[in-house]
Amino acid sequence: MTSPGTRAGEEAEDLHVEEALALVRENPGPPPGDRAPARGTQPGPAARAGHGAHHGDDEFPGDGAHPGHDPHQGHEAHPGGDTHPGHRAAPHRPAQSRHRATPWAEARSVAERAGRAGARAGRRAPASVPLDAALGLTLAAPLTALTDLPSFDTSAMDGWAVAGPGPWTVRDEGALAGHAEPAPLTDGEAVRIATGARVPLDTSAVLRTEHGRTDERDRLHPTREVVHGQDIRPRGQECRSGDQLLAIGTLVTPAVLGLAAAAGYDTLTTVPRPRVDVLVLGDELLTAGLPHDGLIRDALGPMLPPWLRALGAEVSTVRRIGDDADALHRAVTTSEADLIVTTGGTAAGPVDHVHPILRRVGADILVDGVKVRPGHPMLLARIAEGRHLVGLPGNPLAAVSGLLTLAEPLLRTLAARPAPEPYTLPLRDAVHGHPYDTRLVPVVLRGEGAVPLHYNGPAMLRGVAAADALAVVPPGGVRPQEETELLDLPWATGGIGVCFT
Repeated sequence: MTSPGTRAGEEAEDLHVEEALALVRENPGPPPGDRAPARGTQPGPAARAGHGAHHGDDEFPGDGAHPGHDPHQGHEAHPGGDTHPGHRAAPHRPAQSRHRATPWAEARSVAERAGRAGARAGRRAPASVPLDAALGLTLAAPLTALTDLPSFDTSAMDGWAVAGPGPWTVRDEGALAGHAEPAPLTDGEAVRIATGARVPLDTSAVLRTEHGRTDERDRLHPTREVVHGQDIRPRGQECRSGDQLLAIGTLVTPAVLGLAAAAGYDTLTTVPRPRVDVLVLGDELLTAGLPHDGLIRDALGPMLPPWLRALGAEVSTVRRIGDDADALHRAVTTSEADLIVTTGGTAAGPVDHVHPILRRVGADILVDGVKVRPGHPMLLARIAEGRHLVGLPGNPLAAVSGLLTLAEPLLRTLAARPAPEPYTLPLRDAVHGHPYDTRLVPVVLRGEGAVPLHYNGPAMLRGVAAADALAVVPPGGVRPQEETELLDLPWATGGIGVCFT
């Protein structure tokens, strides 16, 4: 068997990740900034002028945070709403700080551009990996057939290989898959044959077992018309050696692995997974047992690594930093990951150290707050060429919002994955909107529509744990049966299965 290295490996070793991205960029789908409905997430002049000074996430009682409460109340932010539950409430920022917040769709575009820049930085050259390690990666070189498929004429069915018109004399020997090619047939002869076996030379057709019968003299008779060439898979029916089977930028799925193996590959040249370090912040977090004495269970430590893997990343480490600024500084400056993800600490409280550490290391903050609920105080920073940090809010659903808003576009482009096709569905029920910001609301898919779920406050995971997607609710909300953009969750699209290794 010819190895991929003899056909494509030498050229692929010098292939830059940018080449793997090239085909994806030719047809990436609408950029994230264009995916929101025409209603948009851009606030009007009045909204920009009076957006307020709160940094926390709003709870929306009408959607199940506080059943029975007046749905037209509660649109003021709760102080500290994006810290871990039980974390100290951060003081309000000055009103002008809200003007730095980036519209949701624009923030996703910024993250996608950051991923492209990271790919161009040259830190992550394509690599040849064994088939059993390639699931979920992206092809960095075309998949070209190394042999004809099938590589010889084979039987598509169990039955008899026959030559000429019937009836036929059946030879004693049979033809089995994996055995040497049987002796040629002459007209009037037949031989028992198994699916996948080589057909003898001069075979006219394969007669299925259920379409033939033998008489008292052991002569074979057809019970229906025999068509020349029936149930024979001819050599090269699927492809010829040298045919391009899949292009650069193709996601390696289980089916791709099967095709690669059939075509003669032992390894694939792929774009490596982006490496991610997760830093869990907060002194109030427990790793086991029940909450007690003001301490709470850490929900993000268990949730983020598998979610990041589902987005195509390799999680190098999960480190618990607490509220130690010096430890956070050491972790950020010693990390060699493509992306650092922090949890909590993105606001302006006395133990919110993310912004000061970014200033200390000279990072370039690309997104400092996003006009989205939950998750407003998320951030994206470039800490060095080809290396970024995504700061997630500490509240669990707010952190999910940050993953899908900033981490997903950045990791997707680093991994050279194509952008998912945007789509909309009608929402069965009305969903209240924030006056100025986009909302991300968990939904389940039912028939031709989506049903909004309760328990969608920033500190709640009960809704998203049952969800198939998040609805992108524009400022002002949506009416019943109104078409709304949806963001699929990995477990609803097969991403978890593809990306776990």
